[in-house]
Parts: sequence; structure tokens; C-alpha cells
Amino acid sequence: MSTLRLEELKQYSDTLRTRHGEALNVRFVEPRDTEELQHYFRSLSTRSRYNRFFGAISELPEGLLHDFLQIGDRERFTIVATMMVDGFETIVAEARYALHPEAATLEFGLSVHDRWQGHGIATALMKNLECRAAALGAEHIFGETLRSNETMVSLARKSGFTFVNHPDDWKLVRFDKEIQVASKDIPCASWRLAALSRQAERPSASA
Repeated sequence: MSTLRLEELKQYSDTLRTRHGEALNVRFVEPRDTEELQHYFRSLSTRSRYNRFFGAISELPEGLLHDFLQIGDRERFTIVATMMVDGFETIVAEARYALHPEAATLEFGLSVHDRWQGHGIATALMKNLECRAAALGAEHIFGETLRSNETMVSLARKSGFTFVNHPDDWKLVRFDKEIQVASKDIPCASWRLAALSRQAERPSASA
């Protein structure tokens, strides 16, 4: 993680494209996003919030909102996907991921605002998360969702994830994918550079 210069968060931003060719800016969340992030969650449908948090909430509780805004704390990160809507940068999706170095895995969860579902944003975000997982040295990327969340189950299946039963909760299902990309081949430019930098700083085998 030492290769991530967290004081220069903008260098880890990526510009993706929706299914319709719209520009989607994916970046780490910043303190200036506090109100907009809370507004984003409040404006999700009840079902979307339930699917994201596996429970009924109307907004992010203060403690969870604080956690969402802490970049790098306990190897946890929040990213927002924004688009220009009526002249304003607007959060249309978000994802949160955690690196588990001891297991070489990256765990993630995400949501897309109801208004923007069907634009391919979730698919683009999942591919971007795979870039981030590879750059951080993860060998597997995984997530969890409600068995009843047919949209997420279908998306994970189409994205090449395999499914296993959740070890603790029968209402949930876990989906996992092996990371099989070399640092030099990571398709997201900023994360390819981060991976190569991390690789360069790693002690050589002969040291």
C-alpha cells in the first residue's frame, strides 16, 4: 500500500464509458463529497438500499458515513462514479472495497442509482475494481449479495464470477473470481502504473 500516494488521490482516477458512450469519472471519495454522498443514498429506492446494505436504512448512519470517507484506513477504500448532469458533477454510483493482504483477496460492494441502472455502469465499475485488485496484488476478488438480488447475481455471472454458499447467512451468496492479469497488462492505465511501481519496490528474490 506504500505505493499509493494518498495525498495525491486524483492520480488514481479513471475515465470509463457507459454503454451509451457517456463519460464516467471514477475516483476516490473526498471530504467535499459528504453531502452529495448522503444525498445519493437517500435518493436510492428502498429496494436498492436494502440490496446494498442487506437491511432497511434510509441514509448512511453517522458512523458508517465517516467510514466511507476514510480512504486507506484498514485497507478500505470508497470510490464514486460521477457524471456531469445539468452542469453539475453528480454521483451516479459508488463502490467500497477492502484489501485482505493475508489472504491476497479484495472484497467489494457497489450500487448504481436507480435512474442510471441499465447504462452498463455496474459492469464498467466491476472491471475497474478488477484493475484495482490486480494492482494491489490480490489473487481473488469477491463480493456478497442477497440471493434475491437477481440483478447483481446476473451481473456477477456475466462477469465471470463463480458462486458459493455464504458461510454464515443462508440469505446471502458469495461470488468469487480469480485475478489472472500481469501488472503490465492491467487495462486501467493509472492502476497499471501503480502495480508496476509496487512491483519495482518489492525486494528482489536474491536480496
